[in-house]
Amino acid sequence: MKKLLFVITVIGTVVLSFFPLYWLFISSLKPKNELFSMPPKWFTWQPTLEHYIGAFTKQPLGQYYGNSLIVAAVTLLITLTFGCMIAFAVSRLQFPGKSAILLLVIATSMFPPMTMLLPIFAGLRDVGLLNTYFGLGLTHAAFSLPMVVWLLSALFKEVPQELEDAALIDGYNRFQAFLRILLPLAAPAMATASILVFVNSWNEFLFSFTLMPEAGKRTLPVGIMMFPGEYEFPWSTISAAIVVSVIPLVAVILIFQRKVVQGLTNGAVKG
Repeated sequence: MKKLLFVITVIGTVVLSFFPLYWLFISSLKPKNELFSMPPKWFTWQPTLEHYIGAFTKQPLGQYYGNSLIVAAVTLLITLTFGCMIAFAVSRLQFPGKSAILLLVIATSMFPPMTMLLPIFAGLRDVGLLNTYFGLGLTHAAFSLPMVVWLLSALFKEVPQELEDAALIDGYNRFQAFLRILLPLAAPAMATASILVFVNSWNEFLFSFTLMPEAGKRTLPVGIMMFPGEYEFPWSTISAAIVVSVIPLVAVILIFQRKVVQGLTNGAVKG
């Protein structure tokens, strides 16, 4: 009975988790006359791709895709570059104020993004980075950095000090030991951090909407929100656009699933 109850619970959880995505996918394939039929149709025998075609022809969905990819790439580059160096410093080096720096980095994740919107907007405007890919990527990186530092610093602490000492004896300096010894060992954790940062940047809406007002530079979440016209709400086209926007995230997670699990469990067991 316990095993049966467990199986039923797992199946129910999976169904509840994937049902919104399934309904979104079916809605994107339904003809317009079936979209609001009562009772609702759980499956369509007349699937159509016109809504997917319309998402790319009637709306600049491809351009939004490119904008989101650029912003996500800038975010990844900034976050991993500074996150790795900060995590190495706070986990392997001894210097005054190390605890204060780590506390300051972690404390930034405690502020609600809404409270930081106005000062970030004013700061980017003053330095000329408003409505730029770099400015938005820098903002996304600022909110992703604490997670990356926490994740990588925990892994760097588990690397035996003897490995780094051996590299220094062999003639490496501290930076070379970091690049050639510690970073390869941190590959699973970096893969995990990269996926989490990419997903956060890809789905972020508040700052993307506020800091990128130019229509040609909208990211996917903002662009899809702008789909509704003056006299109609294109549910099917929006459903198709959302399905297309989710595909890269699902593909990346499925491809790197093993690395994600390995990165999250590094350091969980000693010995």
